[in-house]
Amino acid sequence: MTIAEVPVGGLDRQGAAERLLQAYSLPVEMSYDDQIILFEPSICGFELDLESMLAAADLERTKQSFWAGFWDYLWGRQFKTLSIPLRATFSESRLRTYLEDEIAARYDKPPLAAVPQTGTVNFTPGTYGTELDLDTAILLIDGAMKSVTNRSVNLPRKQTNPPRPSLQNLETFLKQTIDLNEFDGLVGLYMKNMSTQEEVHFAYQNGIGIPTNPDVAFTTASIVKIPIMTSVFRRIDENEDPETFNLLQKMIVESGNDPADWVMESVIDPDLAPLEVTADMQALGLENTFMAGEFGLGSPLLRVYKTPANQRTDINTDPDLYNQSTPSDIGMLLEDIYLCADNDQGTFKAVFGEEITQDECQVMIDYLAQNKMPSLLKAGVPDVTEVAHKHGWVTSNNGVMQSLGDAGIIFSPGGDYVLVIFLYHPTQLIWSNASYLVGQLSGTIYNFYNQTLQ
Repeated sequence: MTIAEVPVGGLDRQGAAERLLQAYSLPVEMSYDDQIILFEPSICGFELDLESMLAAADLERTKQSFWAGFWDYLWGRQFKTLSIPLRATFSESRLRTYLEDEIAARYDKPPLAAVPQTGTVNFTPGTYGTELDLDTAILLIDGAMKSVTNRSVNLPRKQTNPPRPSLQNLETFLKQTIDLNEFDGLVGLYMKNMSTQEEVHFAYQNGIGIPTNPDVAFTTASIVKIPIMTSVFRRIDENEDPETFNLLQKMIVESGNDPADWVMESVIDPDLAPLEVTADMQALGLENTFMAGEFGLGSPLLRVYKTPANQRTDINTDPDLYNQSTPSDIGMLLEDIYLCADNDQGTFKAVFGEEITQDECQVMIDYLAQNKMPSLLKAGVPDVTEVAHKHGWVTSNNGVMQSLGDAGIIFSPGGDYVLVIFLYHPTQLIWSNASYLVGQLSGTIYNFYNQTLQ
């Protein structure tokens, strides 16, 4: 006879009980990584139901005929083996607590986050970690405690991905990048991740962040063509004159000012189109974005707009009276375009209903993606990365550039995000230095979301 796989033939009840207790009280050998841990089953309250197993054994024994067994023994015949299955209990919650507090807490290897490399736009790669697979471990230990032949377990582990550095660390790294480039003008930056909704938004000048609202009014220049494109698509449909689409493409891809004026006059309004564009932006809640006149030389100023951003007294970028915005306004407009193209949701749906369709939003992104400007935002990402963006800058009559910006949607393996950067210098922006800085800031954010791992 065996009880719970333990031979007890020839033993009385007490002897059988002692042998069972001896067999099942042996520790379970657990290995985790390179550590060997001896686990006492009593820790989780493992207990044999001796009385029920011995009673079952007595019942089976008394079913056998004494004389049949006697003659089998006498004549050397093969005996029939009787086997009583194991009956035992343990506390899974106590076992789980032990594994969490004594094994996982001691031997798990936490992942390490990537660390910014000072003086570059790169991050030292993060490292994977390992953690105990509790649910699988409990099943394996359960089986080992209930076996007399295999009382060893290789505890299973799961790989854990390193966390990204915090957004606060990213913002600090971006500001350090500005300082290392010795840029003494004003930087306005807005970034929003489309999946996680993470947001970085600041205005930074001469090593100091603007302590209050980071929304500073900048001249949008050609970036205002994104609002123009939005207003045009609100008023056209798929059967529109092909010349309209041709003008839109020239306005965005070639950054043509004349096509911008022509398409506004033909589609929106022959005289007051800029004001209609502004009204559309205000309907979307973009209170700092406006267009008060066309691009053409000598175009009349149709209205003077006062906005929260251009009325602040603590900082002034001398923005153009004809078109202005803030990094966050343009960023939110790009987010609306992205959400509309992605799932036909967002503010467009709520404000304009069916006037701007999902297909039209995708066309807007396609136009922006055809802007193959190799510097600015595009310079900070790999060549294969799709960047749907519009850039712009302002030069004075004597050819001095004081304001520059680039606004786009970056489609990266680590997540899609909107990024808008404006630079302003009261004296002069040097193109090579300014465009390089924008590329550095773009590269820092790209590397933040697309880190290599070890």
